[in-house]
Amino acid sequence: MLASRVNRQCSEMGSKPLRRNLPIRVLNWTLRAQERAGFVTRHLEIEHLVEAARRRTGLSEFGDETFHEPLRRLLESCEKEAGLNNIGKLALIEDTLQLLTNRLEIERDRCKWPGIRKERVIAPLFITGLPRTGTTLLHSLLAQDDRTYQAPATWEIMFPSPPPFLSQRNRKRIKRAERNLAWFDLLVPEFRKIHPMSAHFPQECIAIMSHAFISDQFYTMFDVPAYESWREKQDMRPVYAYHLQFLQHLQYGGPLRRFVLKAPAHMFSIEALFAIYPDAQVIQTHREPVESLPSLVSLMNILRTAFSDSVDPVAIGPVMTEFWKETLENFLTARNRLRSNSFLDVKYRDLVCDPIGVVRELYRNLGDHLSNDAERRMRSFLSKHPKGKYGSHFYTTASFGLDTATLDQHFDSYRERFGLKNTKLIVEERASEG
Repeated sequence: MLASRVNRQCSEMGSKPLRRNLPIRVLNWTLRAQERAGFVTRHLEIEHLVEAARRRTGLSEFGDETFHEPLRRLLESCEKEAGLNNIGKLALIEDTLQLLTNRLEIERDRCKWPGIRKERVIAPLFITGLPRTGTTLLHSLLAQDDRTYQAPATWEIMFPSPPPFLSQRNRKRIKRAERNLAWFDLLVPEFRKIHPMSAHFPQECIAIMSHAFISDQFYTMFDVPAYESWREKQDMRPVYAYHLQFLQHLQYGGPLRRFVLKAPAHMFSIEALFAIYPDAQVIQTHREPVESLPSLVSLMNILRTAFSDSVDPVAIGPVMTEFWKETLENFLTARNRLRSNSFLDVKYRDLVCDPIGVVRELYRNLGDHLSNDAERRMRSFLSKHPKGKYGSHFYTTASFGLDTATLDQHFDSYRERFGLKNTKLIVEERASEG
């Protein structure tokens, strides 16, 4: 599927070297010089990384160790296909070590506090849709109502142990997350124009699912077609089972609230989601694909160019069009088989034009009440994070090997079903709209 399409596109279109700013070139040169001089050896072998995580924590038990095969496949694909530069290799190693560290510490916490295993995660609310369709904006708004909803914060997912409600040292974890994000902004300064991040912002589920090493986060960051082709064939129920363990961990010791979660990737595995969360509800966001898909490809291009010196943006667009066309079709087929009252729909344009009105209507449909305090918090969030806060993001569909006629043809039935209209060929993307 995706692997063969990627290989075909890359062989046909080739790749182009990038001209980076001076600080990034200096960092890459320094990392390369360290490795060539033998001062540092950066291993991509699973055994080395697993043992390094054990030494870092002083812990040995991961609990369920089914993560070994996906991690091995990811590392092999990165080694052979991703064309990682030195920054990319360092980022992959450090991220992997942190994910392994989190798994070790979460397993320790589940033994130390057996009550974590008994936590009930009741009727979680999942936001999904094609990428760049307003899922982030809606997630951020609902997260402001922290009396009704619990939205996992970025710092909690980065450094989840011990359970946040039991810890007196959360400020240190928050500062550590802020430092990590500051480094990311330095490496990928254009990213925050599309998707601004903060330690306190709600984080999406792919960051939780990455702990199982079966997540589209890796394919978004790295060109790993062999890993992605394998991932597409996997049963996602074990991944959602670990996702549930993670939510139990975050909830333990705190008030019982309804989780509000989000990720476009849930479209890929919606039936596995309901197998683990049978009482879940799903909000699907909708935006004209000729706007949303080029925005996704631009985001992927910006991320991948941070970690590789040979990325061809034109090769990404057609592959992503095919992938999300298939994913959307499969999702809608599965949605038709599932309970209709488990799904709600939100149009991107309505959300952008009248966010509070859309949220108020959602509350009514969910049987909840939007309090005056929650509405005030939502309005405050909107005023503090206006559109284009970090600058506007411009691109055209042709920049990524896309054409509107193909997009129209591929998504015509979807557009007709949900009443979408093609209104833009050149897109100006705003930072808070993802």
